[in-house]
Amino acid sequence: MKQYLRLRPFKAISFDLDDTLYHNAPHIIKAESKLSLFMQEQFNVPDAWGLTQWRELKAKVIAVHEELAHDTTAARYEVLRQALIQWDYSEVEASQGAQQGLECFCFHRSDFKVDLSVLKLLTDLGEHYPLVGITNGNVDARRIGLDDVLEFVVHPGHGVRMKPYSDLFDLSCQHLEIEHQDLLHIGDHPISDVLGSRAAGCQSLWLNLNPGNNQQARHILPHIEVDELQEISLLAAH
Repeated sequence: MKQYLRLRPFKAISFDLDDTLYHNAPHIIKAESKLSLFMQEQFNVPDAWGLTQWRELKAKVIAVHEELAHDTTAARYEVLRQALIQWDYSEVEASQGAQQGLECFCFHRSDFKVDLSVLKLLTDLGEHYPLVGITNGNVDARRIGLDDVLEFVVHPGHGVRMKPYSDLFDLSCQHLEIEHQDLLHIGDHPISDVLGSRAAGCQSLWLNLNPGNNQQARHILPHIEVDELQEISLLAAH
């Protein structure tokens, strides 16, 4: 554990979810694969349609609907809908197909459980502080086992912007009825989590999963840096 700034007393702890409480990549890869298979089985996907075409379409959709850059679920739905329209499906068929595809993705995206050691860590910390989730993603916290250890989870969308914007931190502090300086945010990303929380006026603990990584020096220092999640058990004594 490295301390860069004095950690002041805090009243609550917020956690990023993806890649902080679990390794996210395998679940996204699985969900993307299941979605691709679903689309191939249910619709006439052009032979030349692949990852490049999906990425290009997503960029076009977000360029037209900038608010979707802050809503991963709505963006995925709209990309699916636009793809189906390009493939000559009707508006009704495209809307229904996009919803079905989205449901397929969301099911597999949250089809796992957080490790028991992490849940125990959160349970122990929860005896001392209210714990909440602040995520840019769309994982279903209930399905992955976090509903018993986190008081609530906030997501971007519907006018609420992603981290590093302050919206999610503002919303969390409002729900917790605390000042921003009384919230300690824990996350793996030096921009979304460290810069975001510091810019919002919160305290920051960076989970640096790549100890050789010095990205924080290019942005802003966290109060504390750890390279293993279990190190935060020391916060219970703070």
